[in-house]
Amino acid sequence: MTSVHHGFRPENLVRNKPIGKTQRDPLPRLLEQLLKRAGAPTTIERAVSRPWASALFEGRRHVIALRLSGAKVATRLCDFVEGIESAEWQLPGHFVADITIDEVREGEGEIWLELSALTIEDW
Repeated sequence: MTSVHHGFRPENLVRNKPIGKTQRDPLPRLLEQLLKRAGAPTTIERAVSRPWASALFEGRRHVIALRLSGAKVATRLCDFVEGIESAEWQLPGHFVADITIDEVREGEGEIWLELSALTIEDW
């Protein structure tokens, strides 16, 4: 009979802490860059982030609601939306794999946007 010893001890198998590096949520940096892209005045009405994983990747799924208001809001909306899928985002340890505008609602002097983004850990 052959036995193999992998060097695992019980204290290495069960831990109260995560194993390996842990990445911070990239949502705050993404929000900062979205606000800059949208221009002022823009308000973050809602921002939610949750873990996401596939067979090969780990990341986070984000849902964000923004309210654009002020002068030339329609022009700002066009500038914001144009090329957003191919924009370069600066998120240390992550990259934006997908970003889409899910809904646009216009009100009196303001526009509400809801968008979704998927960020993947860059390892």
